[in-house]
Amino acid sequence: MKERLQELETEALGKVEKSGTIDELKQVRVEYLGKKGPITEVLRGMGKLSKEERPVIGQLANDVREKISDAIDEKQTKLEDEALEEQLKEESIDVTLPGRPVQVGGPHLLTSIIEEIEDLFLGMGFEIKEGPEVETDYYNFEALNLPKGHPARDMQDTFYITEELLMRTHTSPVQARTMGQKNGTEPVKMICPGKVYRRDTDDATHSHQFTQIEGLLVDENVRMSDLKGVLQTFAQKMFGAEREIRLRPSFFPFTEPSVEMDISCKMCGGEGCSVCKGTGWIEILGAGMVHPNVLEMAGYDSEKYSGFAFGMGPERIAMLKHGIDDIRHFYTNDVRFLSQYHKA
Repeated sequence: MKERLQELETEALGKVEKSGTIDELKQVRVEYLGKKGPITEVLRGMGKLSKEERPVIGQLANDVREKISDAIDEKQTKLEDEALEEQLKEESIDVTLPGRPVQVGGPHLLTSIIEEIEDLFLGMGFEIKEGPEVETDYYNFEALNLPKGHPARDMQDTFYITEELLMRTHTSPVQARTMGQKNGTEPVKMICPGKVYRRDTDDATHSHQFTQIEGLLVDENVRMSDLKGVLQTFAQKMFGAEREIRLRPSFFPFTEPSVEMDISCKMCGGEGCSVCKGTGWIEILGAGMVHPNVLEMAGYDSEKYSGFAFGMGPERIAMLKHGIDDIRHFYTNDVRFLSQYHKA
């Protein structure tokens, strides 16, 4: 029996050495170490041995089994390593080849314009405030000197949700809300950028949804000359130091007096051309001194406090600054158009 175990060991180790695949190794394991293998048969015949021989043969059988198992494991590890190395060679990547370019996006032109305007006014000490796009009739109209039935409401066709809720038609409600939070006792110096909605027919210069930035300054002894200084700084920073401005009388229900601001045409330098329709000037925004009624409704004493407000459309600023002729380009998501301004 001892000689038989030694023969099985030699035979099994030889087959392990010759095995060239994992499957062949599995067959060797089953053949020699399985339940029906020769080593198991030897162990079953140990009952015929004397008490003295049993432990010797048992120990030998275990040693043979362990040697064969270790040899199979070692051979399997070797074959797996060789297979992995071969696979890596077949799947290797030539890092010397040029890489595939990845298209990198950039901020939307309107986002860039809004951020540029925000940075400019932050530099002048203004805060940035935001408010809800779904607004109440009170803050959108009544708090801005536009009571129900006021004829000036016809100027803004509105998306109503209920009789008292609507999609805001301007960002002015943020001004009214901010003044109300101050309880009429603190100065206000803010701008409020955001989306607004009007029932306009979409064309080259109109959209049912667009962006707006409005500004407000309320304090003691605020004058029209302060408004002009702020607007002139804005115009020259946005369109060039050589730009001139002019203020024309206008009407807005929430300001009195009210003005429209024009800038000198950068295409002709004020001489007159097709861009400015021969006038030498281009309308850019509306502004004025805050109406006393608006101040009083927000809790301010209009005899003590005064202020100015202004409003502009980032779309119009972008169109003038970059020579864009159709507002719809901003919203149709044509990457060919938008990618031109990633570094604007």
